[in-house]
Amino acid sequence: MNGGPGDKTQLGKIALKQKLVAPNAIEELLAHPTAGRGSVDRIKALSEQHGVPGLDLQQVVVPLDNLKLIPHEISRAYGMLAVVVKEDRILLAMMNPGDRRPIDEIEFVTGRRVHPYVALADELRRAIDEAYKLFAAGEDYYVGPGCSPEYLTSIGLAHLAERQPAPRSAAPQPSPAIAPPAARPPGAPNPKGPQLTPLVADELGIDELAAKRDSGAGLDDAFGSRVGPLPHQPSRTASGQPRILVVDDEDDIRKMLVRVLAQKGYQVIEASKGLEALQIVRDQVPDLILLDAMLPEVHGFDICRRIKGSARYGHIPIIMVSAIYRGWRVAEDLKSSYGVDAFLEKPFKIGDVLVHVENALAGRAKDVREDDILGREAQSFLDQALTAYRGGNLDSAIDRLREGLAIDPLAFQLHYHLGLLYGRRDQLFDAIHELERAVDLQPRNFSALKNLAVLYQRVGFKHKATEIWERALASAPDDETRQGIKEHLMNLL
Repeated sequence: MNGGPGDKTQLGKIALKQKLVAPNAIEELLAHPTAGRGSVDRIKALSEQHGVPGLDLQQVVVPLDNLKLIPHEISRAYGMLAVVVKEDRILLAMMNPGDRRPIDEIEFVTGRRVHPYVALADELRRAIDEAYKLFAAGEDYYVGPGCSPEYLTSIGLAHLAERQPAPRSAAPQPSPAIAPPAARPPGAPNPKGPQLTPLVADELGIDELAAKRDSGAGLDDAFGSRVGPLPHQPSRTASGQPRILVVDDEDDIRKMLVRVLAQKGYQVIEASKGLEALQIVRDQVPDLILLDAMLPEVHGFDICRRIKGSARYGHIPIIMVSAIYRGWRVAEDLKSSYGVDAFLEKPFKIGDVLVHVENALAGRAKDVREDDILGREAQSFLDQALTAYRGGNLDSAIDRLREGLAIDPLAFQLHYHLGLLYGRRDQLFDAIHELERAVDLQPRNFSALKNLAVLYQRVGFKHKATEIWERALASAPDDETRQGIKEHLMNLL
């Protein structure tokens, strides 16, 4: 959790670098972090420090039904508050958004994607205690002390306006959008027009994005450069032996499983990280996956969700292994919610692994369609999207690409072009999400890296944009392009 001496020193450096506060005022800012404008500046510094959007809890309205998801003691212990709860996602205000443990647990228990935001520790503690107190008293909403009566009236909560404290001064109320602007999670509605819901914390700052588009580079035309047809995957190994992918970041366990399975005559591939595993699934289409739950880069649960939600890869049996998640309830939840075919706890017996492997392979669907046919279907959706785009129908083009991804969620081209189309429609955070997926699949693809850098720069994430531009520099196709990126980086820095 943040708030220690080291954190304060780092925040002070960031605040000075951003020119958020004068050098002689830095001690006052850190000693009284919620005083006046200092609160907003400190959230900006925290946002840069953690690399996630910041949230001003003084200016949010939280429906207290959200609190049913997380017990008070857990919320207090980890310093987190469920600010927005949608059908498929949760916006979580956190003291330490870099702590993946509570995020993983909430995603597992709820089946929703968690989007962490950073908030001031003292404000978050007060908001947590007050919100749960109101919830226990049967109230419907927690209202931040900075929400004006006019704002509450505009969102249909005029009856709560009288409870708000009188303003301390006539100074204008600061915008609730904290720099970097709060990211609208993929799929969230664009908040143009009147707000009809009392909670708009996940939509803060979107309307201000146009003012931040000062990039010297622009997005590629959505279909201006084709990157080749979708690869046609081999349907089966030449020998006819089942191909098994073993994914575990513990070298000893992974090597042991590879050796034992190879001795039994299986063809075995191995991966130690989540993204590497997804790339192997795309390129080699294994017959079975032995998957550790806790992995670097992409969590095992997310890998399961992507694979089992795909028409192209959903037939692949997955045996999940974990030393963290234990018990028959976890096993049943993994099977029902994530499509896992079998579950083993560490430490396990090799004999049990072999039995599960044999059972899973014996139970494979016999009518699985050939992978190259599905590849051609995904290519067809890309062609349909191109036709719709050229005809000026952007919405139809986006729909076709999304249909293609339902068939092949690991198709680089579909994620890449969908990202560009979202960028054309100014759904910038959706565009970033898709191009991040594309870069995951082809980490050295220059076009994807270049456009991702442009998008990060447009939404105000200057340091993240710099990181991606540097990666693009290493993948630039020629000296002229490299020189242009170097000049752009100098201007950016």
